[in-house]
Amino acid sequence: MSLKARLDALLAAPVQAGQVPNLFAIVGTRAGVLYEGAAGPRALGGTVPMGVDSVIWLASTTKAITTTAAMQCVEQGRLSLDAPARDVVPELAEVKVLDGFDDAGMPRLRPPRRPVTLRHLLSHTAGYAYEFSNASLVRYIEKTGLPSILQCRKGALGAPLMFDPGEAWEYGIGIDWAGQMVERVSGMTLGRYLADHVCGPLGMTSTSFALSDAQRARLASMHAKTPDGALATMPLEMPQQPEFEMGGGALYGSAQDYLRFMRMLLNGGVLDGVRILREDTVAEMSRDQCPQLACGSMRSIAPALSFDADFFPDQRCGWGLSFLLNRGPVPGGRSAGSLAWAGLSNVYYWIDPARGIAAMFGTQLLPFFEPATIAALRAFETTLYADL
Repeated sequence: MSLKARLDALLAAPVQAGQVPNLFAIVGTRAGVLYEGAAGPRALGGTVPMGVDSVIWLASTTKAITTTAAMQCVEQGRLSLDAPARDVVPELAEVKVLDGFDDAGMPRLRPPRRPVTLRHLLSHTAGYAYEFSNASLVRYIEKTGLPSILQCRKGALGAPLMFDPGEAWEYGIGIDWAGQMVERVSGMTLGRYLADHVCGPLGMTSTSFALSDAQRARLASMHAKTPDGALATMPLEMPQQPEFEMGGGALYGSAQDYLRFMRMLLNGGVLDGVRILREDTVAEMSRDQCPQLACGSMRSIAPALSFDADFFPDQRCGWGLSFLLNRGPVPGGRSAGSLAWAGLSNVYYWIDPARGIAAMFGTQLLPFFEPATIAALRAFETTLYADL
């Protein structure tokens, strides 16, 4: 049986078993597309098939694209990785660290011991968190009425830090602030900047914050899976007239588009003769920024949104500038030092420079890190690498 037939079968099996509504996958090399396939309908019970050209909520796979924009600004001297971010976004001069709660249950806040930098924001060491994984932040939200970041309201950016910058790793809204920095120095909205300087030059014609009519015609539905295993469509859509364009998770796009972005990184910042980043910039993004920390493992306190997520439970992982780095090789899979991350909608990608391949795999389903999806992802990776 050919590799394509085996990978197609791996996608089809969980869909046919009713474990997931659909699955898609795409794999590329530095030179082009190696595999693309999908199984199931765009919407549960529908007749339009899922495809790698279907428009999906990219969720946190947005982060690497926003980081690319920020690193372009670093190359141009308009941003610095290590200068205080408050020099560009003065609001960060007011940020405080949450230092517990008083006897009345109100939050205690103190100044951070050092300023937040762009490097902190891009490596998730600034101190920011997400409400689905940090109980103290949830308690703070309950006491103050801070909006959820998923509402794309500017007030959500006013969240406190959970620790002093540089002292720990926690997944959070830092890259949303990085997107704000891009806006301030470019004079453009983040969406406009991405269209002009990243997505447009790369030919990523289906990627944007706001859905056009053409994108909506190819839009895959979001789905939810209940604890008893039942699947249903759900009316989840990122705000189409947001107060701010959320660089940490609000892009829509296609797997075909995202592969072009990943191939650019595989090629050291260039694709089809168009240079997006310098080679040394890609190397810096791929470097472990916090070698003394264990990164990437997340515990969920919101079971409707996410399961606990640990991508590589048998090893300590590092973090680049927006990427999870597996410090050791994965048995039967990706090489040490590969770049990876994922999105809340159960979308996953990895870039393996040592083997010269990149892949995106996923569905449109909550909760994140759903076990059947993860099992299919691991089987897909093992089958792919056995054939390389």
